[in-house]
Amino acid sequence: MSGPLEGLKVLDIATIVAAPFAATLLADYGADVLKLEMPGQGDGVRAFPPFKDGKPLWWKTVNRNKKFATLDLRKPEGVALFKRMLPHFDVLIENFRPGTLDRWGLSKEVLWQVQPRLVILRATAFGQDGPYRDRPGFARIFEAMGGLTYITGEADGQPMHPGYPIGDSIGGLFGAVGVLAALWKRAKDPNAPGEEIDLALTEAIFRLLEVLPVEFDQLGLVRKRIGNGNGYSAPASVYRTKDDRWVTLAGSTNALYAANCRAIGRPNLIVDPRFSDNACRVEHSGELNAIFSQWCSDHTLEEVLAAFSSEQGTLAPIYSIDQIAADPQARARDMIVRVPDRDFGSVAMANVVPRFTVDHAQLSRSAGEIGEDNQDIYQRWLGLSDEEVKALAGQKVI
Repeated sequence: MSGPLEGLKVLDIATIVAAPFAATLLADYGADVLKLEMPGQGDGVRAFPPFKDGKPLWWKTVNRNKKFATLDLRKPEGVALFKRMLPHFDVLIENFRPGTLDRWGLSKEVLWQVQPRLVILRATAFGQDGPYRDRPGFARIFEAMGGLTYITGEADGQPMHPGYPIGDSIGGLFGAVGVLAALWKRAKDPNAPGEEIDLALTEAIFRLLEVLPVEFDQLGLVRKRIGNGNGYSAPASVYRTKDDRWVTLAGSTNALYAANCRAIGRPNLIVDPRFSDNACRVEHSGELNAIFSQWCSDHTLEEVLAAFSSEQGTLAPIYSIDQIAADPQARARDMIVRVPDRDFGSVAMANVVPRFTVDHAQLSRSAGEIGEDNQDIYQRWLGLSDEEVKALAGQKVI
């Protein structure tokens, strides 16, 4: 691996999306990540669609750049192997319900006895304490109870979830950031003890919606759904073009508003006292959105984009994946790259974000098969013999 985290060793024993995504981000940046799965069944994402030739495509990207071994931590033999393995690692990522590892004989005290500087990321729906600590959770739970779903959707419609489990991805981002924050202290102080990171994925969603608590506290305001409108900028909405394509508009400053008005040939709107500043424009957002919507509906997508480009307006086409793949900016930046894959030769994936100029990070492979690195891990790392490995496999410990 290459990248700014080259040399960092991460042990990923988590399942599904959020916590494994945190480990994947660290792998993107060059960390050496080993994913341990239950023998036989593996991570549940292996059963998630879509499939091609019976192979799970989502799996290939959500766990890219990792090594794969199997180990049953519910068995004493598995716990013993885990303890032998742990000193090789700097970070442990898990998402079992609170207390699960303790019941298996792997409390944080035991983990730190084996590896005193270990950073432990625990990702759960609601955290390690509180009345909801034992509840299971998935992205829709986090999105709903974190406040995102309530404010998403049309004003007179039902609350809406995104069409993708964004709650998992947001949680994974916070997990990776938390790990890096913990590692900074250990980088400065060789004697710093280990750290336990309590990541509540519902809280991660809520943290992104940072204006909600302060406006409720100070104004008694409970934010409502406003569809594709915008509560802090106008005009701002989604508009249909003459050729049935879609664009989105934003821009809260006077300069950007003026550019947008010139793009639609309406400089008179710049000096209209109803729209003199952003607060006034938000108050009259309905009128402004109607004007911009009508103009877009009278022009093709190509005409709309050309007009706004010439005036440096803040409008963008709403892309589907095929449009992203064809976009010249995406191509110039290699937003999509091909990654080696054992089933299909190579597959397309989103590139590493952000980019590192000096410590260049890159993708080395898609996610692999269950236990494909067992021999390397158990024989080369831990020094087990062929007979020992066969015996452990026969007992379904690995």
